[in-house]
Amino acid sequence: MDPSAANAPLLDHEREWLLRAVELAERGRGRVRPNPMVGCVLVRDGAIVGEGWHEEFGEAHAEVNALDAARGKAVGATAYVTLEPCNHYGKTPPCTDALLDAGVRRVVYGAGDPGAEAAGGRRRLAMAGVEVSGPPSDPALGRNADPAFFYTTEHGRVYVAVKLAVSRDGRIAEAVGKRSAVTGEEANRYVHQLRSGFDAIVVGAETALVDDPLLTVRHDNAPRVAPTRVVLDSTCRVSPDARLFATIDQAPVLVFVTPAAPTDRVRTIEGTGASVVVVAEQDGRVHLDEALATCWERGLTSVLCEGGGRLASALVREGLVQRLYILEAPVSFGADGVPAFPGAPGAPNGEEWRTVGEPRPVGVDILVSYDREV
Repeated sequence: MDPSAANAPLLDHEREWLLRAVELAERGRGRVRPNPMVGCVLVRDGAIVGEGWHEEFGEAHAEVNALDAARGKAVGATAYVTLEPCNHYGKTPPCTDALLDAGVRRVVYGAGDPGAEAAGGRRRLAMAGVEVSGPPSDPALGRNADPAFFYTTEHGRVYVAVKLAVSRDGRIAEAVGKRSAVTGEEANRYVHQLRSGFDAIVVGAETALVDDPLLTVRHDNAPRVAPTRVVLDSTCRVSPDARLFATIDQAPVLVFVTPAAPTDRVRTIEGTGASVVVVAEQDGRVHLDEALATCWERGLTSVLCEGGGRLASALVREGLVQRLYILEAPVSFGADGVPAFPGAPGAPNGEEWRTVGEPRPVGVDILVSYDREV
């Protein structure tokens, strides 16, 4: 890191402006990948004069949209932006140039840009006489605006998140093989919003068989590119009549099997228009690392696992999960219920996990998010 990046702690009101920028960044979910979600707030004399976010891939970045909203009032203002302003020509000109041309006096950013091509905005602004501050140590002010972007850029591997709807006694269904409604309508709508920001939605064979899910993005959250629907099905048990295949015109389907999958079953599923990829077997199931590596090769760099408990537990146990979204419902299923993390006692309460922000209500349910320390 640039040694000039050492900063005094942010004042309370500065933290609030950055948190507002994080809120704005979220509005770009599903519309800007592979670019990061970014938000920007312009403040002059203690008042907001412009706000913006990266709205669409290939179009203006957050800083430019905020400057446009300011309508010339940005002279002498401070820009609070979730990500270090870019300093390169891509599909749009450098945001550093736009900030300098507008007469912005100071820039506070929440996270440094991990991309070698886009980085350098801090130095460019400082050399032009702009006061620059950032990044603060708190990831909530920058990196948490788009954790998948930072992880994939820095590690060169798939970012995996797991979403589970659980009862207050830690169960995901009333009984094995029984489809159970767990969370309420608002939580279900939130899940569609969450899906829109991922390249792929993944389930195990049991979930595909029992729930017969669509795994599409609905409720007015249409992403720029529909997430690929992925099924991990070692012996190709999924039915060709499943709703996944009936809606293949809405979003592609990718099925991972092992060499144990019968050839006729594989051909039947391929006949639906789905892609079937054979990967190695691991403990009687699809080799998770190999499947994720194949996803990466296909450009599926962020994956949201939506079940079931065995798949979630295996991903957690093998250290492949970066974030957990736990939606807790005000119901109990009792001893006959299916545990959320079979074979992974204590998850996500292990020492490697930390909560992200505060638990928050989503309708009648409670959302708690966790990040794994890497």
